[in-house]
Amino acid sequence: MKSHVVARGGDSGHRSSLDETVLRSVSRSFYLSIRFLPGQLRESITLAYLLARTTDTVADTAQISTSVRMETLKLLSEAIQGTASPDVVAEPIAGFVSLQKNERERQLLESLLDCLGWLERIEHADRDDIRMVLEKITLGQMLDLQRFDKPQEVHALGTAADLDEYTYLVAGCVGEFWTRLCFRHVRKFASRSEDEMLALGKDYGMALQLINVLRDAGSDLRVGRCYFPEYELNAAHLTPSQILSEPERFQPIYRTWLEKAKRGLQSGMEYSRAIENRRVRAATVLPALIGVRTLALLNAAGPMALQQTVKVPRSEVREMILSLAITFASRKAIDTMFERAKL
Repeated sequence: MKSHVVARGGDSGHRSSLDETVLRSVSRSFYLSIRFLPGQLRESITLAYLLARTTDTVADTAQISTSVRMETLKLLSEAIQGTASPDVVAEPIAGFVSLQKNERERQLLESLLDCLGWLERIEHADRDDIRMVLEKITLGQMLDLQRFDKPQEVHALGTAADLDEYTYLVAGCVGEFWTRLCFRHVRKFASRSEDEMLALGKDYGMALQLINVLRDAGSDLRVGRCYFPEYELNAAHLTPSQILSEPERFQPIYRTWLEKAKRGLQSGMEYSRAIENRRVRAATVLPALIGVRTLALLNAAGPMALQQTVKVPRSEVREMILSLAITFASRKAIDTMFERAKL
């Protein structure tokens, strides 16, 4: 493994490189959103995101057996939690680096020891929150590997509660994490109580992950993953393996979850409207704007959404960002943008 270990005591220049180069390469939309944030928030949120993307890359490296990925995730989680030395995970991660077809994913894995060193220097309260959210995210990824351990078969989740559990563990908890950090670092963060914002943030995060499930349904099915509840498929006399060949019969189930995602985005809008700091409001509302536009495109695609890649064009995302900047993310402006994105 190519290592870039940062010396204890800090290296702000190298940290900036991780922030600017690695973050921008692995997530253009998140990078654009996080640039709105005040500096005191950006560091911890960036680090948490890079660590989560690292665990996700490990979980998604299909060339490596499920059992090895599970064991590596366990070691990686222990290193993040501080119960194991970062050096312990270096060798296992090295086996994943050369298998990444995407140069950006290789760079992300090569930066792991830098990120773990960075985590040790983050202030105590933020470090605890990063560890808490990464523990949940990694648990969700490990559950995913356990549930879909036979890619040659299309396996469905059992119940709606299973899907809710998944969306909470990999994204709903992120809404809670974001909320705790904002209340700690942003003066007069919101007009609503911390408990209210935690609940809204949780629903918002779950909705964003549900949109990912809806958008990626076709590609997931082709690798044996069906996140839609088996009992709902049974009621429609469908098996998971029939969805791609009979997408019209699947549409009522798909649209039910699409409507649930829409309701979750309304929670995201309530959350965003309550934020007093305009820069934080802009960063927070951008995923909802992209999300509602994605849902509109999925809705328009109908059954063909399972056969094609549905994505909001970059030109539209840039227009959203420009509008947020020009209007200073006023509440009236974000409401107008949200309604426009539905069309």
